[in-house]
Amino acid sequence: MFFPPVSFGLVEEGLYRSALPNEINYPFLERLGLKTIIYLYPDDDIDAQLVSFLEDQDVTLVSLGEHDDKRNKSWAPVGEEIVLAALERIVDSVHYPVLITCNTGKHRTGTVVACLRKLQRWNLTSIFEEYRRFTKHKVRVQNEQFIELFDTDLVHLPPEAPRFVNR
Repeated sequence: MFFPPVSFGLVEEGLYRSALPNEINYPFLERLGLKTIIYLYPDDDIDAQLVSFLEDQDVTLVSLGEHDDKRNKSWAPVGEEIVLAALERIVDSVHYPVLITCNTGKHRTGTVVACLRKLQRWNLTSIFEEYRRFTKHKVRVQNEQFIELFDTDLVHLPPEAPRFVNR
């Protein structure tokens, strides 16, 4: 039996989102053939067993949180610098397949995915519907304001950007 992580979803071909995986999810993750996990918190929050699993699978762990930053509190919105760093990896196909994750797979992960949707030129209604579906309709106004005001021109697209990214 295969068990996906909590809040797991397909964003695009080879791009997934979820809460931070645990041991029961490892067989499922193996089937995805991940090359990169983008974790939106500092890596000191990650269980040593998960780190060992990722090393065994030759999966690169990219931790984007900042130590001793008030944003690391689960209720605080993710910062622009973290979103940009995540998107720079997401739009570079050399990192694929990719899993975007945070502790719950809801607000931080949802904000990054929503900013990707803006980059893809989705309309805001559709972006917020997807964001709210994964947050179980718990609205965080700060996150939605951030998403609405996010400047997609700040994202640098490499020549090898995945097909789903609009140029």
